[in-house]
Amino acid sequence: MCRTTQHNETSTTTRSRTVSQWLVFLLVLASTPTLAAESPDAAGTPDAAAQNQRLGRGVNIIGYDPLWKSPAKARFQERHFALIKQAGFSHVRINLHPFRDTKISPDHKLSEAWLATLDWAVQQALANRLLVILDFHEFNALGENPEANKDRFLAFWRQVADRYNGQPSEVLFEILNEPNKKLTPEMWNQWLRQALAIIRQDNPKRTVIIGPASWYSINLLEKLELPEDDRQIIASVHYYNPFAFTHQGAPWTGNRDKVGVSWNCTEPEQQAVLRDLDKAQSWARQHNRPLYLGEFGAYDKGDMTSRVRWISFVARSAEQFGWSWGYWQFDGDFIVYDMKSQKWVEPIRDALIPGSP
Repeated sequence: MCRTTQHNETSTTTRSRTVSQWLVFLLVLASTPTLAAESPDAAGTPDAAAQNQRLGRGVNIIGYDPLWKSPAKARFQERHFALIKQAGFSHVRINLHPFRDTKISPDHKLSEAWLATLDWAVQQALANRLLVILDFHEFNALGENPEANKDRFLAFWRQVADRYNGQPSEVLFEILNEPNKKLTPEMWNQWLRQALAIIRQDNPKRTVIIGPASWYSINLLEKLELPEDDRQIIASVHYYNPFAFTHQGAPWTGNRDKVGVSWNCTEPEQQAVLRDLDKAQSWARQHNRPLYLGEFGAYDKGDMTSRVRWISFVARSAEQFGWSWGYWQFDGDFIVYDMKSQKWVEPIRDALIPGSP
């Protein structure tokens, strides 16, 4: 693990902060989630900033698990929720692919079997005192052909908003993971308002997570237009820079044969990461929005030492800014848990949760 350097924020004074000052800041942050969770608004609902602190540290789960088609073939089991909580995580981000529901009706009504699986996941997360994010993860279909899939997208939120309107504030909605390609920033700004209006009909105070177009890029935050009168929103970004390092050997990126890239936590490497995160932090302060780093990770083909350095540095840096975060992902690839051995990938887990039992 490398030591986190001072953040390069928006003022000269902030740039001069010492590491010891940041440690004091972290101690303050450590006490914030409990206080925030106990300080709801007059109607008993924690505000977005409090919700963001409650989210804390999390992990993405079950997006590509066979359980959606056949619960009998599930890799992820009830016991894994308890393991996630015991390791020190505070929330799970459930990656939802409703378009893969083979029994969905022609008018986009989700099957009871698919919804029963989702109910099970939500109930198990809450039973293990984990907050849960319902993340609409059909970004490929909507990016390739947005207009052909818009009705399905909005129909999903009509059903989910209605089904979960009685759930506690520990259940959050994420409108769409990583809008991209033909779903342009301008189109996305219109779509997010339409989906949000549907959600608000039955969930007027539900915390909703929304990120910018172009894969939740920090550089596209400036084009994200959130409704000013809705303050129950957490903004989100994803982070995988330097991409040549985090996605080395990943076949879906064209980097299958590009391996051997290390990340040594040098001063220039640290500053490159901090410049990116500083940009998001500046936007968040300007717009008075809490930030959630919903995905970050380093693919399994990189050397473990470099992966641990980068993951630890990004996670601690996000925490110093007061962001919540969700690691990509529990199992599959970028893994923190090995399903074959039924054991944590301990170097990755410990980089994420120092001192994890």
